[in-house]
Amino acid sequence: MTSAVATQFLPVVAAASATKDYLIVSVHDVAPSTKPIADKIISELTAKGIRHCSLLVVPDYHHQGASMQDRQFVSWLRNLEAAGNEIVIHGYFHERPRQARQSSLEKFVTQFYTQGEGEFYDLGYDEAFRRIKSGRDEFRNAGLKPRGFVAPAWLLSSEGERAARDAEMEYTTRLRTLRDLRSGETFPARSVVYSARNSWRRAVSLAWNAALGRALESKPLVRLSIHPPDFSHPAIWRQIVDLIGDIDGRRTPTTYQDWIAEQRRRRGL
Repeated sequence: MTSAVATQFLPVVAAASATKDYLIVSVHDVAPSTKPIADKIISELTAKGIRHCSLLVVPDYHHQGASMQDRQFVSWLRNLEAAGNEIVIHGYFHERPRQARQSSLEKFVTQFYTQGEGEFYDLGYDEAFRRIKSGRDEFRNAGLKPRGFVAPAWLLSSEGERAARDAEMEYTTRLRTLRDLRSGETFPARSVVYSARNSWRRAVSLAWNAALGRALESKPLVRLSIHPPDFSHPAIWRQIVDLIGDIDGRRTPTTYQDWIAEQRRRRGL
């Protein structure tokens, strides 16, 4: 049974849940080449009670080819969206070519921290708008309904944010915040995220996120961001499952678009 089909047989968590606090689980870097592992992740999350996720889909992941040209991939996404999951535009290529002249800080952020994936870190308005609009149109033409844009590694320039708003995106996220592009309101919401690139990064991530999970217990919104490599490392995946188990029944699983809609409703927007 695929994750999409499995989701259809489970009761849907109502927006007006008995719990007032929320959990947003996002699956990043979704593309045809990562679909097999992403489907396993979604199936595992469904089995743990996370029936609605925000799926961050890359239009042309690392220049491997247009995602929306893959009919099986698009059909899979449509089924997931119909089951209550959300499709989010996640960059366009999800990579940033090295620049000839960069400061030490720029090299750290774009090469060490993101390993060349900070696509929108310093992208100008015109190119940012072109890429976001292209992704939006490609997704819509494929029958999907993207409302949000999230830059790779959450590195979004101010010009990129303006481009996302002008391209009719309703929200964006950064590592520590969620921003309603319609109202301009920014909500503090730190994301739990792992770095699985090598052993020392995994060890640091596990220690840091164990502490972070405890620190976020009192927050109204917790974000859990999952990347495909996380599933391949048992210690990381076990901690993710434990985190979900610890908050089971205390938070309502939701998506970014539904959470933003709820905040607007509460504010009468």
